[in-house]
Parts: sequence; structure tokens; C-alpha cells
Amino acid sequence: MSIAEQTDPERTSASAFGRIESRGIDRIPDDERHGHPRELIRIWAFASVNYLYIILGGLLIVFGLTVWQGLAVVVVGNLFWAAIGLLATSGPVSGTPSGVITRAMFGTLGNRVIVGLFSWPSFIAYGAINLSVGGLAAFAFTEQVGMAAQRPVQIVIVLLIAALTLTISVYGYGTILKVSGAITTALALCMAVLAGYVLTEADWNYAPDPESALSGGALWAVITAGIALTASSPLSWAISPDYARYLPADTSRKAVATWTALGGFIPAVLLGSVGVLAGSVVDMADAQKSLATILPGWFYPVFLLVIVIGSITNNVITLYSSGLCLQSVGLRLPRMATVLLCGLLGTAIACYALFISDFTDALSNILELSVAFAGPWIAIIASDLLMRHNRYDGVELHDESPQGPYWFSGGTNWAGCTALVAGTTVGALCMNTTLFTGPIASALGGADLTFVFGPIVAASLYLVLVKTLYPAQYAVARNRTVPLDRAVTTSTTGKEN
Repeated sequence: MSIAEQTDPERTSASAFGRIESRGIDRIPDDERHGHPRELIRIWAFASVNYLYIILGGLLIVFGLTVWQGLAVVVVGNLFWAAIGLLATSGPVSGTPSGVITRAMFGTLGNRVIVGLFSWPSFIAYGAINLSVGGLAAFAFTEQVGMAAQRPVQIVIVLLIAALTLTISVYGYGTILKVSGAITTALALCMAVLAGYVLTEADWNYAPDPESALSGGALWAVITAGIALTASSPLSWAISPDYARYLPADTSRKAVATWTALGGFIPAVLLGSVGVLAGSVVDMADAQKSLATILPGWFYPVFLLVIVIGSITNNVITLYSSGLCLQSVGLRLPRMATVLLCGLLGTAIACYALFISDFTDALSNILELSVAFAGPWIAIIASDLLMRHNRYDGVELHDESPQGPYWFSGGTNWAGCTALVAGTTVGALCMNTTLFTGPIASALGGADLTFVFGPIVAASLYLVLVKTLYPAQYAVARNRTVPLDRAVTTSTTGKEN
């Protein structure tokens, strides 16, 4: 080993570029911490320079909004990235991923159930969505270059996209961090070209025909539904601590939150706005084909490749965290194995959606339903973080014994579990979707306030129940301090001694 390698923690880290990351959900030791919080903007832009945001923006016009109403909804819905930034601050403090940190909210055993039944499946669903989006664009690309995209060819394409995605996810954090800058820059430049063509055609004063224009309660119903749909994307990223846990423990919390939030917010708003403006001149119900009418022939194949690559980058982040989630539910497999397992399952679901079911319906239904769970989930995590003043001890979080501080009642924190069920139930009652319209939404004239009432109920109930059911733990959580430089010895297998 060279002197440079001996003195550079990034080169010797278990997360080094070009090496398969050896760390899983175990706490990252201090001597493997490195980097600057500004690197987080690269990771989250890597996940967010994505065609899905253009689709979501275009759908707002399809729903019947004007351009300016659609742009406002894009901004408001993506403000939830601030919550994702807040959650990321627990990563450097604890040195552990989100699936371990949530033991503080749901208990050692209760967390396994919650993550296994709700959180982990959502990652698999989003992984399948990303792969399906990339697959559809790749099918169109093959036709553009003169190849017939018959079923065998399509299956091979999907498998190739999945293999590339899994390769990067398996190599892990260091490789993701290294490749994110160049790929994100290339994608952003191509998206800027797309935006340029859209802007030259956009009708900034677009509004639906007077006969079909929305007003009153119907307008607010569509606006709130649009905010809920837009918010579904940032709300799906409660795993932001996973990508901040390698930073030194004393890293500025404000910087971690800011760079994380901006990495998602800026691309999401810009691309969502492109989708809204494109909707003013073409029918975004079938965005991929409709955009071809305003793009020059030479650029359309490039645009299709951008969709494919963007789906891969988003899925890399999704599958990486899904592997960590699967470990946190108690599956005793290396991170590499859990990532591969998640990837295979997501690929199977994507193939079903592409070749057997209707992908468009599947996409809409998943996004609509995810908000009911994701909003309360994030609200509870954020409430606990604020209650504890972001004091999470990574060593104690890994103590799964009945004597551990997060055992609560029989291994379950009933305050968190009860609040999550209550918040999700209230959120579902507020939903107004193609699958289901809740009674609260009906009473409000169709307004979908899932993203408001679900989180408020969950957060409020959690704080009340924690103080009531576990007063001793509550007092400790409010007043304890955790040394930032706590020493941890770690074996080469990644298990703490």
C-alpha cells in the first residue's frame, strides 16, 4: 500500500470507488468517514435528473390546470425535499442507514415488520417503475435506429438495463459517488437542450377551453391531487441518511440538509416545469411520443437514450437502499446479495408490467397510493429526530437485545406503530384517486389532502404517545448527549465487536 493510500481514508474505505462496498447496515467507523456534504447534491441530482418529473409535470396539464397553476403545483409539491434534507442529518450522527435509525421510532422488532411490510416493498415497486420507463424508451430507440423491437429483443433490452443498474448498485456508495458527477452533467446538458426546444414552442398563457376550464371546488380538487402526485417523488426518499452516513460525525447538519434538499429540489422543479410547458403544446398523456413532434429528428434518439440512462441512475439509488432495507428486516445476507435479490424481484415485476399488464395504470396507481404511507412515515421520523435533537447513537441502535434502549415493549415502540397506522388511515380517507376516493376527500369536494392530514396526525399522535407510554425513554431522548467521536472497533466482516 502506498503512503497516499495509507493517509487517504477515501482510498482505504470499505466504500472506495471500484471496490464492492463491504459495509451494509453496520455502523461506519470514524476512520472510514470522509467527504464533504456538498457531494450529496451530486448523488441526489444523479437520482433526480429523471424523465419521470417531466411526465408528472405534463400530467398536471392533462388534469386540466393552466400553465401557471401547473408551475405552482410543481414547486409546492417538491417543497417536501426539505423534509428529506432534514432526515439526512441523522446519517453522519449515527453512521447507520435509515432502516436502522427507524428502530428508535418503531422498536427493534417492530421496525422489522414496518420496514418489511411497507417501506421495502415500495422500493421494489419504484425500482420496477424506473426499469419499465427505461425499457419503454429503449424499445422506441431501437425502432428509431431501424431495429424491430420484437418481444425477444425487448426482453434482452430490459435484462441489459437491469444488469447495468445492478452492477453500479452492487459496487456501492463509493462508485455511485464517483460516477454521479459526470453522468449527471451529461444528462443535465441533454435535458437543457430538450428544455430549449420546449421553451421555443411553449404557450405561457395556455389555459383549457372555457367550456372545460376548472373552477371552485373542482379546481382545488385537481390542484391538491396534483400536489399529492408531485409530492410522491420526494416522499419516496426517506432513505436519505443512507447516503450521508459516510460523512464525518461532526459534519454541519445544516450543510447536509441543504445539499441533500437542493440535489433533489432543483432538478425536480426544472424538469417538472419543462413537462408543464410541454403540456401547453402537446398531449402529455403519452409524453414520449408527443414530445417527438417538437424535437428535431436528430435529437429524438438522444432524448430516448437520456430517458434510459436517467431511469438507470434513479434505480441505482433505489436498489442500493432497498438492499439495506432488506438487511434491516433481519435477513442475514451480505449487502451485495440483498441488492441482487431486490434487483431480480424488481426486474420480474417490470417484465410483468411491460409485457402482461398496463404500465401506465400501474405507474399512476403506485404513485397515488404511496403518499398515504410515505407522508406519515416521514413525519414520524422527522418528529423523532427533532424530539431527540438528532442525537442517535449508532452503537446503541445496533443493540437488538431485550436490554437495549430501543426494545421498548416486547421489541416494539407502540407509539410509532400506532401513529403510523393512524396517519396512513387518515391519509387514505383523504385520497382522491382513480382507485379510491375517501370519505374525507368526498366531503371536501374531491380535494386530496393526503399529504397534509396524514403527516399531521401521525406526527402529533407519535409525540403524545411516546411521552405517555414511555416517559422514561422520552426524558432520556430529550436530554441525552452522544459523543461525536465515539470509538468503535470493527472487524473485516463488518460486524461490530
